Amino acid sequence: MNITGRLTRDAEVRTTSQEKQVVNFSVATNDSYRNKQGERIEQTTYFDCSYWITPNVARLLTKGTMVELSGRVSTRAWTGNDGEPRAGLNFHTSNIKLHGGSRKTEPVQATVQAENNKATAQGTEDDLPF
Repeated sequence: MNITGRLTRDAEVRTTSQEKQVVNFSVATNDSYRNKQGERIEQTTYFDCSYWITPNVARLLTKGTMVELSGRVSTRAWTGNDGEPRAGLNFHTSNIKLHGGSRKTEPVQATVQAENNKATAQGTEDDLPF
């Protein structure tokens, strides 16, 4: 499955009790449609994402960055502190493609390939030496 959206916060790297590192971040996707009355309805869906391939990608994943993610979705349910039932979507990310920098920084394009376990980044301006 693929999703495209913006990061809602900077990515965080956490270490599990088995000494494995995971990058956690959150992505919001937007969709819109017209209802029977012709009104435009905006709908935002939030995904809590995890990426286990390499922690180095965390420095590229900053709030506001547009990303395209490949992976799989799972759901989780819990009871909040107020006793109300809650539910959320988890996205287990296997591939990350950055479509630009955050709204605050200079745009960057990058692709993270799960196959070769590395991240590459290219500036959007022409930086040829001639």
